Amino acid sequence: MASIPLPTPARPLRIGTRASPLALAQANMAAAALTKAHALDLEALEIVAMTATGDRIQDRALAEVGGKALWTRELDAALDAGAIDIAVHSLKDVETIRDARFALGAMLERADPRDRLVVRGGVTASTIADLPHGARLGTSSPRRAAQVRRLRPDLATTLLRGNVQTRLARLEGGEVDATLLAAAGLDRLGMHDIGEAQSTDLLLPAASQGAIGIECRADDAATFALLKTIDHAPTHRAVAAERALLAALGGDCRSPVAAYAHWLGDGALRLDAEIFSDDGADHVAGHALVTGRGDAEALAQRLLDEAPGSVRRLFAV
Repeated sequence: MASIPLPTPARPLRIGTRASPLALAQANMAAAALTKAHALDLEALEIVAMTATGDRIQDRALAEVGGKALWTRELDAALDAGAIDIAVHSLKDVETIRDARFALGAMLERADPRDRLVVRGGVTASTIADLPHGARLGTSSPRRAAQVRRLRPDLATTLLRGNVQTRLARLEGGEVDATLLAAAGLDRLGMHDIGEAQSTDLLLPAASQGAIGIECRADDAATFALLKTIDHAPTHRAVAAERALLAALGGDCRSPVAAYAHWLGDGALRLDAEIFSDDGADHVAGHALVTGRGDAEALAQRLLDEAPGSVRRLFAV
């Protein structure tokens, strides 16, 4: 087998990332994995940060202004133009169907996929059930909003966007009483003690939550081979199942859907999924053991077949 050409200080591997603190932390995790796997000097890697359109627009829901592509547009353009060699993404924020010019070379080992409930000072609650009657919960996620409305119809859900630090500042400023944030993101920012993790039985996560994906150009075989050495295969298989289900559902940023694939003690991969109406009043849940893409697609079809019109209309069926 031919050896993989390694980056050098003279020709560093350029790692593209969004410029938010969380995205930079994740890019540094990718750099650390590559450095360790190939005994590279730090000078052989260069992090190239850029501001995504989604980071600039803070006052509207993503579905109103372009969807998940707002997180990937600038990185895609830079990767396609050869300005960067790889792009590091929070896979939860990446479109289900990707441009054929790009290849997902690696996923790092998945972190905690759960949501954490974070409340402002003066509010005491460790679960959704504990929140005061009529409390305001801020979120930009249709999935979280529908789940909260299903569990607590009395709560008011309101749009809350921005990076983690921005959301926490708005929470403490009194704009809302509580919010839900990904445990993985908080941990990667060193915020291990912020919020209370919610059971996946209570709040099933978003597809790909906690997973970091690293893309390169599809025609860049050398870089793809470099990335494969840091790919965490169990994470890759689990997240691929979740994304296959999303693709089969035909949902978009407006579609409240939760999906979580996890490994059982006997080595089987179980995929749990839920789809909701906007207000959470109607929902369908199901699960399947997954050995290939077809099992995830069959689960998606079963959910759609069982869903009432209030749910089906939110998916491309």
